[in-house]
Amino acid sequence: MLIGIDASRAAAGQPTGTESYSLQLIRALLEVESTHQLRLYLNRPGNDLFPRAANAELRHIPFPRLWTHARLAAELASHRVDLLLVPSHVLPVFFPGRAVAVVHDLGYLRFPQAHRMVDRWYLNLSTRWNTRRAAVIIADSEATRRDLVLHCGARPDRIEVVYPGIDTNLRPVRDRARLDEVRTRYGIQADYMLYLGTLQPRKNLARLLDAYAQLDPEAVQLVLAGKPGWLSGPILSRAQEVGAVLPGYIRDQDKAALLSGAVAFLFPSLYEGFGFPVLEAMACGTPVICSNTSSLPEVAGQAALQVDPLDTTALMEAMRRILSDKPLAETLVQSGFVNLERFSWHSCARQVLELCERAAE
Repeated sequence: MLIGIDASRAAAGQPTGTESYSLQLIRALLEVESTHQLRLYLNRPGNDLFPRAANAELRHIPFPRLWTHARLAAELASHRVDLLLVPSHVLPVFFPGRAVAVVHDLGYLRFPQAHRMVDRWYLNLSTRWNTRRAAVIIADSEATRRDLVLHCGARPDRIEVVYPGIDTNLRPVRDRARLDEVRTRYGIQADYMLYLGTLQPRKNLARLLDAYAQLDPEAVQLVLAGKPGWLSGPILSRAQEVGAVLPGYIRDQDKAALLSGAVAFLFPSLYEGFGFPVLEAMACGTPVICSNTSSLPEVAGQAALQVDPLDTTALMEAMRRILSDKPLAETLVQSGFVNLERFSWHSCARQVLELCERAAE
């Protein structure tokens, strides 16, 4: 079988969660033993992103606008594949054959105020199109599966939950010189608690900052790392008021050291379709505090302190517990390593290939 894969999101310059998912999944697909042929479509050069595989080819098909619905659609019409796999984007409006689409979350429905109106419109349209057109829909979590059934009317028997994996390059960094180097690079001057992700309202950072403001500022710094997103202005202003560190986007080569050096990783998000940062922190041996909503209990298991994201006092008390209870912090670290055993890109890729086979029948 010839499987076409939309790899455009995998080649993003500064990848966020869904783009990293696309990259890691495609890399794993190329490493799985398979009789299927894979054809990767990119809208920008990306030969250095993927391992070489005898059963795979890359097609760079640049186009200035509407790449998916015009250029990719035209490519699929003129050079047909048996199945199209879209890991992190929308299926073309017109294309021949069957498809498998991955849907990561429906946050735009749960928290519409956190998205621009045009983004809400596009996300709603594209998600509903994916669920209608795809022969098989892959969801990152049971939480996303429930949302697809409830809000998009998707048939439960067409949705399969396949857990993503965790980047095996992420592991604890214990070299003190390396930890100090990264702290200095990002302007961190003391022990710190870390949030890492896009700075936007859905991540509940306003309440996180209010919780931090109730702690002794001499005890720990708060670091909010990541690119400013939509409606980030009030978050940035409040961060400056309480003295939080805002290092901006973190280079991939610094992520493990930044996570490893943190006293705790904080992820009080209001809604997540999966929650990669929780697993990334666990992989680096950092205790995690996260929300008890959406997919996060499913992902974190018993390896994190879980709090009501709407309860600022509970969030503050969880931060204080980590600072004062070293045995608790160490228990969370060890539980985190055990929890990670449930998530593997190799296993994810094999399941995705099996679902592609089912969809093509």
